[in-house]
Amino acid sequence: MSIKLILYILSVPFILWLLDSININNIFKKNKVIEAKVLYIVVAFILSYLLVNFITDFVDITSFF
Repeated sequence: MSIKLILYILSVPFILWLLDSININNIFKKNKVIEAKVLYIVVAFILSYLLVNFITDFVDITSFF
């Protein structure tokens, strides 16, 4: 199993946990619950992708092997 896959599996719940602290309901119009949930999921995957790529690039740059 790839290390990136493991990092993705670990980072998605972590990002979802972090996004739970943001109240996005005030941003959307009334009766737009589905759109808010879809945005929530998309933002979570985008942030997970950025986090995993940062970690892997950081490890690649700092390793001396």
